[in-house]
Amino acid sequence: MTLPETRDERLTPGHPERSAPGGGTAPPPGSGHGAPVRLTWVQPEDLVGHEFRQAAEDGRGEAAEPLLRVWLAAGGHLAPARAGASPAPAPPELRALATDLLTALAALPTPTEPSPWPAPQSHGPAHPPGPGGVPGAEAEAVPGTKSLPGAEAPATPRTGASTEAGAVPRTGAGAAAPGSGLRRRLEAAWVGRAVGCVLGKPVEKLPLHGIRALARAAGNWPLADWFTERGVPPEVLAAHPWNRRSAPTSLAENIDGTPEDDDLNYPLLGLLLLQRHGKGFTTADVGRLWLDELPAGRTFTAERVAYRNLLQGLEPPATATHHNPFREWIGALIRADVHGWTNPGDPAAAAAQAHRDAALTHTGNGAHAAAFVAAATATAATGRADVHTALRAGLAVVPPRSRLAEAVGYGIRAASDAHRTGADFDTVVDLLHARYGHYHWVHAIPNAAVIAAALTHADGDFTRSVCRAVSGGWDTDSNGATAGALAGLLAGSPDAIAHRWTAPLKNRLATSVPGFDGIGFDALAHLTAQEAARS
Repeated sequence: MTLPETRDERLTPGHPERSAPGGGTAPPPGSGHGAPVRLTWVQPEDLVGHEFRQAAEDGRGEAAEPLLRVWLAAGGHLAPARAGASPAPAPPELRALATDLLTALAALPTPTEPSPWPAPQSHGPAHPPGPGGVPGAEAEAVPGTKSLPGAEAPATPRTGASTEAGAVPRTGAGAAAPGSGLRRRLEAAWVGRAVGCVLGKPVEKLPLHGIRALARAAGNWPLADWFTERGVPPEVLAAHPWNRRSAPTSLAENIDGTPEDDDLNYPLLGLLLLQRHGKGFTTADVGRLWLDELPAGRTFTAERVAYRNLLQGLEPPATATHHNPFREWIGALIRADVHGWTNPGDPAAAAAQAHRDAALTHTGNGAHAAAFVAAATATAATGRADVHTALRAGLAVVPPRSRLAEAVGYGIRAASDAHRTGADFDTVVDLLHARYGHYHWVHAIPNAAVIAAALTHADGDFTRSVCRAVSGGWDTDSNGATAGALAGLLAGSPDAIAHRWTAPLKNRLATSVPGFDGIGFDALAHLTAQEAARS
């Protein structure tokens, strides 16, 4: 996800899929009040469409059918496919109906899928690794690939250090000077998160075929470098326009430092949270911090709904559930890295922190996705684990019968089989889109699956990890950021990341989080290491 400055979010005349922070309804044409101002991700007439979709996914679909018929008969619409709001506000009576239906949908019987925070030690050992070392992976072969039951993939673990030109190979865990190893790994993680985020920004919200067309036209497929307009025919650019507000800051020809993005703001807020409250922070502490330091216009989906709920006086966990159909989307996942970074070697503690953070905004698979990333990150942060060990640690804190565990496991198996048989990553991506393409492009389940698949198929290599994550589509900047952060830890040092990735970012991060604008990744690594050392 990205910020208003970098995402087509403004609703203006002639541009029905663009929206702006603000409130109220659009004035009538010619009223003298200027362009319409319409807040995205919170309008009841749009939220109810997303809640119907969520109900179909979590097992309430049949019970919700009568309510859906009432909504459609009254003139209501389904959820916008990609935009944050429908083109025009609903009339008052339809908006009131949407609000009533949101309440009625919340009262439907809850699904049987596991949703509480699981005890990390209760999973993992009871599910021995199958093909690719994935818990439960023996349950299903992936169509279109040749599975080798019992084989570990890949045969030779890698540290994740890139071996391409311009990178300095890492010779092993803790290659930096004694006492500085964690700080160097954390710097690589911050850099990797920024690289993956910026790489994915210009193609965010584009369909998969558009991403492929733009890269192929530039001679950059399989994706291996920044996106660029150079050499791309005008007709391709017209058919697949870049993310309008990201293109000026995230193409190869114009990157000048790291532009602001919510995928980078949230780790900064997580760092502030730990500085102020320590590792024993509460979910209420997260809410208070956001009200103090996070501009409302820098929030999206579940975060924006929770922010509104805070302003209306609701307390956690109601902030995550009240009229919030985005509670299983990707927002908590993108906040999870800092909890893994500050708990190296303790994936259970990292997952617990991530769940407390997530509880402000997410439930179910949205919270499980955050725990998955935090636990995997904590394992990689030791400098002693390969990518497959880290992913197994992440899955160990996810309920094994959840949709998230199924999707991540499927992605890893597909990538493992493709790696062994020499199939390219496009084959894996096509399988994932065929299986999970019915989810919204910001939902945690498909995005977590593509992140895990990218890291697996790349064997933890930095460049291949970020490029595969972005080339998998869906929430491209978020996926690139998460894969880049974990692959950066595995690389072990920012020096192990190719110069073509690090140079344009200039060790400079733009942000609206107070006290951090213009900060360098080396300084962030130092601050993060301090929090990791706190008990």
